[in-house]
Amino acid sequence: MDGTAAVQSTGSALSNDQLKVMIVDDSAVIRGIFRRTLEADDEIEVIASVSNGKQAVDALAKHKVDVIVLDIEMPVMDGMTALPLLLEAAPDVKIIMASTLTEKNAAVSLQALRIGASDYIPKPTAKYEIHSADTFKRELVEKVKALAGPRRVKKAPVVRRAETPAVKKSMATAGASQRRNASNVVPRIIAVGSSTGGPQALFKVFSDLKGHIDHLPVVIAQHMPKAFTSILAEHLSKVAGVRCTEGVDGEPLEAGRVYVAPGDYHMFVEKSAGGHTMRLNQEAPENYCRPSVEPLFRSVAAEFGPAALALMLTGMGHDGVTASETLVDAGGTLIAQDEETSVVWGMPGAVANAGLCADILPLDKIAPRAITLMRRN
Repeated sequence: MDGTAAVQSTGSALSNDQLKVMIVDDSAVIRGIFRRTLEADDEIEVIASVSNGKQAVDALAKHKVDVIVLDIEMPVMDGMTALPLLLEAAPDVKIIMASTLTEKNAAVSLQALRIGASDYIPKPTAKYEIHSADTFKRELVEKVKALAGPRRVKKAPVVRRAETPAVKKSMATAGASQRRNASNVVPRIIAVGSSTGGPQALFKVFSDLKGHIDHLPVVIAQHMPKAFTSILAEHLSKVAGVRCTEGVDGEPLEAGRVYVAPGDYHMFVEKSAGGHTMRLNQEAPENYCRPSVEPLFRSVAAEFGPAALALMLTGMGHDGVTASETLVDAGGTLIAQDEETSVVWGMPGAVANAGLCADILPLDKIAPRAITLMRRN
């Protein structure tokens, strides 16, 4: 049943410690898919399920909500209209935009991220469910739980790869993060890894880097589906003041360019007769991700060694931690975003706790530190 009659959750006997979620979508079918997926996890309760933005605003006045899954296109009040109203009513609520995979919706979702949404997820369709049901369910639950933070859900332990020497040293210091010295070699490339909260972080970092990256290439692996990465590249071009595009297999790696790994493709750099070339493939996902940070950072480590500067920004999971160890062992420098300014301190937390970072910095300090490293003589 649609409308306000669907607001009350059926889980009246559930624990107060559970994460509270509101689903907002005009399709009863989609709401049902989201509800069944989320409530299959015993740490999550769907506290409200409504069919438009107006009902969501009204429901938020009645319920304590941790995360909202918000559709974009709805009657009465659409998601973009509701978004600022929801954030005004509950500034701490985390909002995941749900949309179908089109360029139009990708552009709207990125705009939503810029004005306060925390993340996005492709809305399931009949085709999407058939071919990617397990992936969709895992991503939805992981995103909701990661964004909930420590208020409701117990934090998962930071993934520690105990077989690596760097992590063994880190664990031996009773949790204190070890630091690596920054390279004395001036960077000749910047490599960036990011996921949840990444677009917002990238916009800030590259706005601050404007005017300072026209002499070297920048390569980015941001966890995003198809349609989104090309729009992200367009936005980054505007804030960074340099040309930013999706990477194309076989094109030369050029100074003053920013390359974003296309959705569903791994991207890496390869030595060529004239310098270096961008390469793409669709080999198996790494850490459930394609694009993954791993192949990109591995290739940058192999080709640039101590002249590599890597930035690990906000994101859930631990993608990139193994290749980050390879990069710093090759003499490169790694900077991670700190926990306080990260939407999710998964990826940067993993490299920080593995003792791989030269610096662990608030978001607004990352570009200034990178600029300092690039100015070394």
